Amino acid sequence: MKKQKPKSEAVPTELLEKLMELGETPEGLLGPGGLLTQLKGALLQRILEGELTSHLGYEKHQVTDAENSRNGHTPKTVQTESGPVTIEVPRDRDGTFEPKLIPKHRRRLEGFDDKVLALYARGLSVRDIQAHLKELYATEVSAELISKVTDSVLEEMRAWQARPIDSVYPILYLDALFISVRDGAQVRKKAIYLALGVTLEGTREVLGLWAEETEGARFWLGVLTELRNRGLEDVFFVCCDGLTGFPQAIETAFPKAIVQTCIVHMIRASLRYVGHDDKRAVVADLKVIYGADTEAAAQAALEAFTETWGEKYPNIPKMWRARWAEIVPFMAYPKDVRKMLYTTNAIESVNAQLRKVLRAKGHFPNDDAVFKLLFLALRNAQVRWKAPVNWSRVMSHFAVIFEDRLPV
Repeated sequence: MKKQKPKSEAVPTELLEKLMELGETPEGLLGPGGLLTQLKGALLQRILEGELTSHLGYEKHQVTDAENSRNGHTPKTVQTESGPVTIEVPRDRDGTFEPKLIPKHRRRLEGFDDKVLALYARGLSVRDIQAHLKELYATEVSAELISKVTDSVLEEMRAWQARPIDSVYPILYLDALFISVRDGAQVRKKAIYLALGVTLEGTREVLGLWAEETEGARFWLGVLTELRNRGLEDVFFVCCDGLTGFPQAIETAFPKAIVQTCIVHMIRASLRYVGHDDKRAVVADLKVIYGADTEAAAQAALEAFTETWGEKYPNIPKMWRARWAEIVPFMAYPKDVRKMLYTTNAIESVNAQLRKVLRAKGHFPNDDAVFKLLFLALRNAQVRWKAPVNWSRVMSHFAVIFEDRLPV
């Protein structure tokens, strides 16, 4: 097979030297409005003229008895990756010519929208994006154009939100974060609910986003019901915070699911009662409880904790005892499985990535603006999500415990 030349060698040397002569400086050659941008404009113009010739069926100036003919041009400026390019779009007398390269009403070539969406997904405001594009392309891009580009993702987001999902997820993490959204003349905090599933292959998948005024078990039940309607039939473990009524809501939607309260949330809730000087010691003693090898050992550690701290901080052992049934399930499993169950860190890390892009935003004008940004941020983040290295060992254990619930 004949070895293909690199692209740089495929361009005639004479042409490259001529371009270098015409572009006396790098800016004059590569910069906004430079020689390469002019060449792009000329190439676009040539392609458009060729499209019209193909549409009419005869060359320019060719004598013909065809009824349709050329009918002048319409100036148009399009945004390209190297800056704005002004072209003359040819017209035909019948008005039936539809350019394929740059369709009617479109003023952007492929790549421009992706750049705007990438900037928006990283938390840049419309004003920041305008400034960035002006710096890159030396052109003013209207706020309306940027909004139109970012709004185009809403349809994709709604389709994603309603998509069918897997029938079984071994682990489901549920959590909410709070975002400021304008409601009339006031700005209020809204709970944005997230459901993160771990697939049978071990990869993470955000199953949806939902908004509500506050976080509550009743709304979570609605979320879980929606997931059932989209195809989810079974979950082995649901890991969540200690929200009142949460276990009951999960049991209603998925009666076979094991509810695991996040230990990190339990520690945070416990420390609300603790003075600054005692926090380190209290955390160390709580670690003896959740780090125990068996439930019996954990129960003994809780009794010891009560003897040490119960008189000074009686609410802590009381809270742990009240939630004991949702605290200890992970203790029945080996360390490989425990690491994935005792905390909602998997979804907390997702929330951390989302907060990073939310930080610069302040408040949002409406729910659509929130969903638009979070969906784009999730789409960027999901590229880097991989199955844990020990997932095969975890699934081997699940295959024994939940043999009759794994899909064939």
